Amino acid sequence: MQGSPIDIVIFAPLAAILGVLLFWFIQLLFIQCEKYLLSILKHKHESLVRFTNFLGILFQTICHALGYTVTRSGISDVYLSVDYSKVAPKKEKKGMFEWISNVFLFIGPFFIPAVLLLIFLFFLIHNGFEVTTPSQLLEIKYTFSGQIATFGNSLYVFSNSFFTFLFNIDLLHPAHFGFLILMIFMGLGIRPSYFGEKKKEKVDMIYDLRNIWQLVSNKPVYPILLFLIAYVFFYISFYLDQIWYVALFSILGWLSIISITSVFIANLLLLLVKNADEITGRLRYLPYITIPLIYVLMRLLFYYFPSDYTNSVSLLVTILVTCLVVFLLLRKKTNKFKTKKRIKLFKKEKEKNEEEER
Repeated sequence: MQGSPIDIVIFAPLAAILGVLLFWFIQLLFIQCEKYLLSILKHKHESLVRFTNFLGILFQTICHALGYTVTRSGISDVYLSVDYSKVAPKKEKKGMFEWISNVFLFIGPFFIPAVLLLIFLFFLIHNGFEVTTPSQLLEIKYTFSGQIATFGNSLYVFSNSFFTFLFNIDLLHPAHFGFLILMIFMGLGIRPSYFGEKKKEKVDMIYDLRNIWQLVSNKPVYPILLFLIAYVFFYISFYLDQIWYVALFSILGWLSIISITSVFIANLLLLLVKNADEITGRLRYLPYITIPLIYVLMRLLFYYFPSDYTNSVSLLVTILVTCLVVFLLLRKKTNKFKTKKRIKLFKKEKEKNEEEER
C-alpha cells in the first residue's frame, strides 16, 4: 500500500468531503438560475411561482419535521401555507439536538427530497450503484488521489446508468412517467422562491449560504465534532480495508446529481414557458401541444416499425421539433416586428419628403 502517512491520515478523508461540497455548490448555481427564471415569469405566471414556492416550503417543512423526529423531540403542531410554514416540537431540546434539527431545516432540502427519487431509481435501473476503486489505483486507494478516483468513479458509474435511463425513458410507462413528474416537482420546489405577497427577504443563493454559515459559526463545536467523526469513520474503513467511507459520501454525490438534473429539467420547462410567452395570440399554446402530439405520433410510428431505439429517438425528435416550432414562431414574430418598423419608417420618410416639397 503506497502513499505517505500524512496523506492517508490528514488529506485522504478530505477528498470525498470536498467532492460533495463541489457538487452541492453546482446545485446552488442551478437553483439560482431557476430563481432568476421564476422572477421573470412571476408577473405573467403568478400561480406557477406560488406553486413552486409551495413545493419548496413543503419540502422544507418535511425536512424540519424529520429533524425533530430524528432528535426525538416529537411534533406537536405543523402549519403549512403557500408562503409560510411552522413546525413546533413537543419537547424543546437545546444544544446538539437543536443544532441537528436546524441542519435538517437548512441543509436537508438540498438532499432529502432526492432520497425519494433515489429509492425510486432502485426499482427502475438495475446497475449504477456500485462503489469501486479503479484497478490501477488499488495500491493507493486510501490516499487523497485514490479517494478522489473512487468517489469520481462511483459518480461516473451512477451518472452513466442514470442518464442512460433518462435518455431512454418511456413516457407511456406509468412508473417512468411518474418518476419524471416527481423529478419536475422536485426541480421546481427544491427551495422556496419567495415569501408572501410582499417579499420579506430575498431567498437566493446568498440567503442559503448565510443561513448555513450562521449554523456553522454559531456552534462551531458541533461541526468540528462531525468532522472528527468523519475522520474516525475513515480510519475504521482503512483499518478494515473497506470503502464504507467513500461509499457514504458517494450516496450524497448521487443525491446531488439527481437534484442538479431535476433543476436542469425544471429550468428547460421554465425556458419553454418564457419563450412561449413571447409568441402572440393562440399560437403560444402550440409548443405545449407539440410535445405530447409529436411523442405519441413517434411512438405510433415505431409501433408499426419497431426499433431498438424507440424511446430515445421518440424523445429526441419531440425535443427537436418543439425547439423548432418555438424558433419558427419567434422568428415569425420578429419578422412581423421588423416589417411594421420598416412601414413606419417609410411613412415618416414619405411625410418628410412631402413637407420638403411644399
